[in-house]
Amino acid sequence: MSNNSYSANFPYASPLAVYDPETLKQNPLDSEARNADGKSLVNPPTGKLSTVYDEFPEGFVKTNNGFDFHIYYMPGNPDEALFAKELHERIRREFPELRIYRFWDKAIGPHPTAMFEVNVFTPHQTGAFFSWLALNRGPLSVLIHPNTSDPLKDHTELATWMGRPWPLNITPLSMELRGTGAHAAAAAPGAASGAN
Repeated sequence: MSNNSYSANFPYASPLAVYDPETLKQNPLDSEARNADGKSLVNPPTGKLSTVYDEFPEGFVKTNNGFDFHIYYMPGNPDEALFAKELHERIRREFPELRIYRFWDKAIGPHPTAMFEVNVFTPHQTGAFFSWLALNRGPLSVLIHPNTSDPLKDHTELATWMGRPWPLNITPLSMELRGTGAHAAAAAPGAASGAN
């Protein structure tokens, strides 16, 4: 455990805040003990797996899917556009249990280029689809974000990219947080757009 403390302006809680400080002091981790590979560190056994193997951690909106995968392509590049259409079809055939939205051939919402969206609902689906997409996305970039109660933060600070990141148009997300604009109207109950 670190003896350092965060500055007053640092907005994040310690990742170790979930543990009792006294327990951490009494059970320090050994930084020298190595596994048989000679490189990785020996971790203390807990006797159980983390619960996040089976359910998303606190902070996710439980009534929504866990993660969105936005698969971007350049519609002006015929080869890339064809590859994206074929990847869309392959995903629909290989992962029918996932929620897969229509193929957009233009920018929509915060997304600066053509794309399609895939939603995953469990940590297992997230890991499996992420692994598969890492090797099968070809030249396409993928924005991956969780669904918490803060869409702007989801698409920016909490987002992960495969491939080249694209600059997002965050205005629709800011308007959604304020409850104004067309994007907020599209996000109203019964108006699922599949574009966030």
